[in-house]
Amino acid sequence: MRILRLTLVFWALACAAAAPRAAIPEYGFEIVHTYPHDPTAFTEGLFYLNGFLYESTGLEQHSSIRKVRLETGEVVQRFDIPAQYFGEGIVNWKNHLIGLTWKSQVGFVYDLATFRLRRQFQYEGEGWALTQDGRQIIMSDGTPQLRFLNPQTLKETGRITVTLAGKPIRYVNELEWVKGEIYANVWQTNWIVRIDPHTGNIVGLINLAGLLGPADQIRGQTDVLNGIAYDEKRDRLFVTGKNWPKLFEIRLHPAGEVEPAAPTPAAPKVPQ
Repeated sequence: MRILRLTLVFWALACAAAAPRAAIPEYGFEIVHTYPHDPTAFTEGLFYLNGFLYESTGLEQHSSIRKVRLETGEVVQRFDIPAQYFGEGIVNWKNHLIGLTWKSQVGFVYDLATFRLRRQFQYEGEGWALTQDGRQIIMSDGTPQLRFLNPQTLKETGRITVTLAGKPIRYVNELEWVKGEIYANVWQTNWIVRIDPHTGNIVGLINLAGLLGPADQIRGQTDVLNGIAYDEKRDRLFVTGKNWPKLFEIRLHPAGEVEPAAPTPAAPKVPQ
């Protein structure tokens, strides 16, 4: 059943990509910089703040929250989530960091500076990803719906359904707020979708096929594209994947306008 559902998602994305560009614009990418990324990090959440990346990783007994130096990939601060939880998306809100778990229906609120646990909260269904627009928290749960949460109480205040040409799209995963839109990975694909936060309509498609070259992929270890972060001050967009050895700063272009550029040399990784 899951394979069938994924096939339908792929089909919907492929049809949209073949549709007139004026209806649903498609974008390719140019690699601006390449940075080291911990290949053991099963990336679930990612955001950029004040010169650092904040990353959450998944899998029971291996989940963590990390503060990472962008230029080197060095983990400068880390909190290991209790072994029974599968860590999922994270987001900052003022002086807190909020994190989800996959199937446990429990989330955690940490002190952003110390990663000290402050409290926990409950929600129904699965937890996949988080972002925020400066007014509210936005959450994905693997369904076509995105939830809006009150940032103080973390109670749900509303929902939108993510649609592509009128059809609901499942497996909306890691989220990022970028210039008034919600960017989201579509799980098990090379696509990022750009979502109108008012209607749920997908207003753009980003094709990242070929971003991670074959030489950087290890069979049985390298997993799917997942992880989007945006530096608003410098207008920089970062993407990576689960167990990827690299994190990329990319620039978007209308499909066909620019061929993907050769990656710039990565900065040396600091041993950890």
